[in-house]
Amino acid sequence: MNEELQKLFNQLIQIEHVSTTLYLAMSAHMGKLNFTGMANWLRLQSEEERTHMLTLIDFVVDRDGTVQIGSLPAQPSDFGTPLETFQKVLAHEQFVTNSYRQAYNYALQADPQAALIIQDFLREQIDEEAQAKKIVDRLKLAENNPSALLLLDQELGARTNTTAPAAG
Repeated sequence: MNEELQKLFNQLIQIEHVSTTLYLAMSAHMGKLNFTGMANWLRLQSEEERTHMLTLIDFVVDRDGTVQIGSLPAQPSDFGTPLETFQKVLAHEQFVTNSYRQAYNYALQADPQAALIIQDFLREQIDEEAQAKKIVDRLKLAENNPSALLLLDQELGARTNTTAPAAG
């Protein structure tokens, strides 16, 4: 694994590491607001991001690279309303997609096998963004209707952990 590719993968590992803590902080915030379904959805999202991080770590280790896990920034404790929180989720997923897109463009030239791993994450980002957008759109539709918010909270609470084990 060349030095530039290793640096790139370490950046992706860091993004997933930050994503894990960001969604965990958002989950705690939604729990504090008594939106337990949204808190559950965000906690499971945090676990999914951790699985992504571990997959990237395994790839770097398997290629005899060096993993460098950086320090984590402190996460806020208040993300606003459910709508504001999920707007932040959508913006973050768009940032993640863009990061993987840039990584893919480099890896395609430098190492086609690495590009395949990144391409898998890019495919998944289509769903990640679509889920976040759907939730944002539904929260906008619910506006300040408590019944609609509670129904949506209940629906999001039904999410179960669907993270597949990392390929090995």
